[in-house]
Amino acid sequence: MIVSVSAALLLAVVVVLLRQRAVGIGSALACTAFGFFLAFTGIAPAVEAFLAALARLATLV
Repeated sequence: MIVSVSAALLLAVVVVLLRQRAVGIGSALACTAFGFFLAFTGIAPAVEAFLAALARLATLV
């Protein structure tokens, strides 16, 4: 089974948030499900472009 980098990163973030008790298990599952659902919609390219622009902006500062 091939795991993409984004899926591995999402899982790592969820594990860190759960260990620090920043979110509950229900909230973590809901956010994970929403993230995967969003990845399969038509808005995914716009979200990806927005995050790439934020990353470029962060490197300028």
